[in-house]
This record gives sequence, C-alpha cells and structure tokens, in this order.
Amino acid sequence: MSKKVTIYDIAKKLNVTAATVSRALNDNPKISDSTKKLVLETAEKMNYRQNRLAIALKSGRSNNIGVIVPRINTNFFGSVIRGIEEELNASGYQVIICQTHNDEEKEAENVETLLNSQVDAIFMSTSSRNTITFEKILKKKIPLIFFDRKKTMDNVSSVTIDDFAGGYIATKHLIDQGCKKIAHISTGDLNIEIFRERFAGYKQALYDNDLPFSEDYVLFTKSNIEDGREAVKKLFSLKNKPDAIFSASDFVALGAIQELQAMKLKVPQDVAVIGFSNEPFTNFLELSISTIDQFPLEMGRMTAKVFLEQIDSSEVEKIQKKVVLEPKLIIRKSSNRGK
Repeated sequence: MSKKVTIYDIAKKLNVTAATVSRALNDNPKISDSTKKLVLETAEKMNYRQNRLAIALKSGRSNNIGVIVPRINTNFFGSVIRGIEEELNASGYQVIICQTHNDEEKEAENVETLLNSQVDAIFMSTSSRNTITFEKILKKKIPLIFFDRKKTMDNVSSVTIDDFAGGYIATKHLIDQGCKKIAHISTGDLNIEIFRERFAGYKQALYDNDLPFSEDYVLFTKSNIEDGREAVKKLFSLKNKPDAIFSASDFVALGAIQELQAMKLKVPQDVAVIGFSNEPFTNFLELSISTIDQFPLEMGRMTAKVFLEQIDSSEVEKIQKKVVLEPKLIIRKSSNRGK
C-alpha cells in the first residue's frame, strides 16, 4: 500500500513550511498567486488528497447535499437526481443519495445519517405523514427543499408539478374520448399531497362534466405492474364495470393493460387507459401508453437552483419559494379512440 501524501511531504518537496502549504491549499489571501499555483501543481503531481471531513469541520460546510427519494429504480427519480447533480456539480457540490422505499422509519433514518454526515442541505421527496423529522432538520439550520412529494411548511421551499391539473387533464382526456365510467387507481396514501391532488383533479373533472363519482371505482395500490393487474381484477369483478382507467402510475397502467388484454378486452376500444409520469417504456410498447409528463429533469435542476439562491442570500431562513411546474398530457394508443 502506498504511503498517503501529507502537507508535510509537499512542504519538504518545495522547501517551504507546512503552514504555507495549508494556506495555499485553502486559498488564503496572504499567499501569493504564484505560490498557490506551485503548491497546487505539486499536490496534484504527488496525488495529494485533502481530508474532506476535516475541511467540513473547519469551514462548517461539507459541499455535500443529501437527496432522499422513495426509490431510485424509476426514470422519474433518476432524472430528478440527474438534474440536481448537473446543477450542483457545476457549483462544486456532491450528492449523497438515499432511498426510503416509502417507509417513514427508513426516511427518518436517512435524515439522521445525512445530518451526521454534515450535509449542507437536504432535498426530499417525502413519504412521511408527520413533520417531526422535518423539524429536526430545520432546528439544525439546514435548508430543506421538497420536490415532487412535499409537506406544506413555513420557511420550506418546494418544487412540484400541478398534480391537481395533472389529474384533471388526464380524466378530461378520457371523457373527451367518450368514456363515462372512469376508475382511478391511486398509488399512494391520500395523506401525501401529490396523490390527494391527483385524486381531487380526477373528481373535479367528473363533476365538471356531469359524470357521477363512485367510490367503487377508486382503488389504492403500490406502484408496480402486479398491483395494476390485481386492481383490474377487482374493478372488473364489479357489476357495473368501468370503461376507462386513470392510473397515478405508469407501472400500474402497464399492469392494468396486461390484465385487460388477458381478459380479451380491447384497449382503448373497450377500456381506455392513461398513466402518470411518462416513464420511457410507455412510448416503446406496441400499445404505447398515454400519460402525464412531470418534467423530472427540469424539476431536479430547479430544486438545485432554489437551494443555490438560498445560500447566496443573507436571509436564508426567510426565503420560501414554491415552484409549480405545469404537467403535460401525452396522448398515445392506450387512450386514443380517435374522437
């Protein structure tokens, strides 16, 4: 194992003091530009690596940002993280990613881990129903920014899409295709704002178009293909079967379509289906899936920009920015009856 290079090794190489090397590496104004350049070049040649933890303890900043998501194995959250990284890396920040699997206890553990890691901020798509974990972050004077799934709190910024509008335009599209018995499959607890808003948008579209709302047509599942199949089995065991499905998840929409086809029902002629999120697979299937685009890359970039604006301000705690992106309806084969 090669010996770890220290500032004393660099000092010996350049015949200067260790204090001079330290000051040069930390951009001390008392050190001349020529000396700084020489020290940095020598440090690079000798493969010197500064102790990031020591720097963080000394400066009070780690240049690390914690990002908490329900799961990383979807294009949506992967794209959000990419957008965050693209903006933050350019400003010298690194990202630490945690996932909760929609578990409140796991989310609280993630927060504790990130706080112990001296992160400069936490970006979160939350799965929690309460605010205790969030208040712990704020008490430590660490910026908290929600994206996608949020809690409405004072002095906390958020970047979301208009989920009510997303639910509304998805349902209105199905109505425009001639559907009158529209089911809704929610993929989250209505205590979580985004799912409550999508559900509210769905109901409002029914009311605005003089269509009845039936609790029998509303199911709650996890966001996966198998649950989509199971949801269709339940819906089509009803005496009054639906003629359309609005799913709050593209994965559930895919499972729903698979089960409908297994039942020998035609999509969209017998049952029209629309999902939510615009996952890449929705456009590459033989029966492409209509969906709502949430613009995750833009959401990630905007979340990072909100943070960067906060740290550039002298009144961090007083800044509260609520950014709401507009969703976009994408019509494909699964719902397009040509009307």
